[in-house]
Amino acid sequence: MLSPQVVSVGLGERAYDILVGPGLLATAGERIGPVLQGRALTAVVTDETVAARHLPTFTAALDRAGVKHITQVVAPGEGSKNFQVLAELCSALLAAGVERRSTIIALGGGVVGDLAGFASAILLRGTQYVQVPTTLLAQVDSSVGGKTGIDTPEGKNLVGAFHQPRLVLADTNVLDTLPRRELLAGYAEVVKYGLIGDAAFFTWLEEHGPAVIEGGPARIEAVVRSCRHKAAVVAADERESGQRALLNLGHTFGHALEAETGFTGELLHGEAVAIGMALAFDLSARLGLCPLADAARVHNHLAAIGLPTGPDHVPGRLWNVDRLLGHMAKDKKVRDGKLTLVLVNGIGQAFVTQDISADQVRQSLQEAIAA
Repeated sequence: MLSPQVVSVGLGERAYDILVGPGLLATAGERIGPVLQGRALTAVVTDETVAARHLPTFTAALDRAGVKHITQVVAPGEGSKNFQVLAELCSALLAAGVERRSTIIALGGGVVGDLAGFASAILLRGTQYVQVPTTLLAQVDSSVGGKTGIDTPEGKNLVGAFHQPRLVLADTNVLDTLPRRELLAGYAEVVKYGLIGDAAFFTWLEEHGPAVIEGGPARIEAVVRSCRHKAAVVAADERESGQRALLNLGHTFGHALEAETGFTGELLHGEAVAIGMALAFDLSARLGLCPLADAARVHNHLAAIGLPTGPDHVPGRLWNVDRLLGHMAKDKKVRDGKLTLVLVNGIGQAFVTQDISADQVRQSLQEAIAA
């Protein structure tokens, strides 16, 4: 079996490693063991879908390493990221005997990682946790960097905490079990790294994108390169006071689209981000900030790989511009009542701005909806 590639997140005494490669679930016990605090109970949080596919392999690995553990299973999907499920999870973990030296293990995609990580941050004023991401989106983005949280009726991820994991295990073999739609949704976050600051990576993806989706060495390479990008940004700006905000390219638009669908799965997060990135490039081009040719490249690549580039991706939905702007106004990146957007001067040249008016955003959204 190939040795995993290691990406380090440099955060001083809170530094940790991301291990990327095939077969990591089967050796998870021996890899997680060194970060555990004594013999305290370990709690594995997962969802019903992941439990059916991967939980037996994972818990067998913990058993072989002598790791004492319990399991808590939640319903799959964004609907589990709410106060009710969080409260139920915390109560169940406390009732099972979780203590401050316990480790919470998030085995699943972004929803499980956000939910379990937030529970770990607030249980007993803070326990440690390990991320074992099982989707492409989680492996390249949400499992790295310590953002945890839940959704509220007001918007996505508006309640949460920065809480860094002790270890991330990204087993690339588990991605072979994902539906293609889920893989494509994760790929949108891979593309993001090229668009915000690495034009050469985007060019590489234009050639190798289909191979990333299909699996094999190209997929591993894409996960590793994405994690390196994320690790460097997090190490430089852990709490999103500056550079880290660039990672939100497409997310202000995307979160508004998700909120308007009620986080029902009608529009996956990665699909919303893909549309949001296309909108960000369109707006940048319209304002004369970005060459039209770069916006066209982004549209063409996303469409060629099978990702949406406009709101019309959701059939039959009538989008309301005012409602979308209302969701954007509640975005957690709003400052002094002004929208904070990530726009671009070109591929690999993203920047953060508060200088775009609501009317300019409105016109961009109206044209996208009309198209």
